[in-house]
Amino acid sequence: MQPPSPKGKDAPRSAASGLAAKVAPVPVRLEKLVKRFGTVVAVDGVTLEIPAGQLVTLLGPSGCGKTTALRMIAGLEYPTGGRIFIGDEDVTPLPAANRGVTMVFQSYALFPHLSVFENIAYGLRIMRLPADQIANRVHSVLELVGLPGVEQRFPAQLSGGQQQRVAVARALVMEPKVLLFDEPLSNLDAKLRKYVRAEIRELQQRLGITSIYVTHDQTEALALSDVIVVMKQGRVEQVGTPRDLYERPATRFVADFIGEANLLPGQYGDDRVTVGPLTFPFRQDGVAAGPVTVAVRPEAIAVRTDGDGLPGRVRTAFFMGMTHEYLIETPVGEVRVVEPLAGRSLLPVGADVRLQFLDAGVYLLPSS
Repeated sequence: MQPPSPKGKDAPRSAASGLAAKVAPVPVRLEKLVKRFGTVVAVDGVTLEIPAGQLVTLLGPSGCGKTTALRMIAGLEYPTGGRIFIGDEDVTPLPAANRGVTMVFQSYALFPHLSVFENIAYGLRIMRLPADQIANRVHSVLELVGLPGVEQRFPAQLSGGQQQRVAVARALVMEPKVLLFDEPLSNLDAKLRKYVRAEIRELQQRLGITSIYVTHDQTEALALSDVIVVMKQGRVEQVGTPRDLYERPATRFVADFIGEANLLPGQYGDDRVTVGPLTFPFRQDGVAAGPVTVAVRPEAIAVRTDGDGLPGRVRTAFFMGMTHEYLIETPVGEVRVVEPLAGRSLLPVGADVRLQFLDAGVYLLPSS
């Protein structure tokens, strides 16, 4: 899939301006939202504020409740308890069609027997809009997503990335108050995922439309989001900007789920941290003296062949193009290191090393 031509970029911006003028961004609020399926509690008392005009990602492993929460916002599942507000309106009792939201599904959900034009126009025809208005809106939204001229093609004649853009166009043509995404990139290959997620983010920012995005891919969440909501077992574990969650995780689960982290046993007191035989100065407000879990990002560890540091031995060593990646055996367990290339050859397996932790990538968590 090729990026739109320079000429093609001007038209989408014009179309985006028209859509943004019609749809003012609104906040979404969840109050003590609960969903039970028999004895299973899929969503367990979630309270959440989603600011107007932002892209907020619900992130977590399979079964954490993120998709169920999204489907309740969409009106495709009815809550067992709690309320959902879109803007100032309590939409909890409203059917999906009356909520002013649209969803982009994981499977695209395009009708294979309908042309691109008819796929996008489907909801407008149900609304019984005049034919000329339908045509104008379909053509405008195709320009908006960078696909002018494909109206008469069928889904099978499009690439995966193009199908995804048609699915986004079909959602946007309804001029929703809130746009929902249910793992929309999972069917694309890794390279195309990066390109399409950049398109989605750029489009969302131009429109200023409130968007809620569900994924289990933490890289995707970090790249796309204004705010990330990390969920675990139906509850909210932590809410924050991508940088906040990466640099200041509140729990072991968040530290390990957002990016990668070495979680090492340690002791904290008198502005010093001890990990095994290594003690180094470190200060973190709000942490009581005593046992802690020391979360250390792999890229925040310097590998030395002499001098001070946590002693270890190279167990595995890989050249990864722009980095060296090591698994180091230490007195406190295995430590993963991602080291940027600095003119040094890859250290051999079995080499004795010393590990030094960089303050910027260290964060202390309760030992429990």
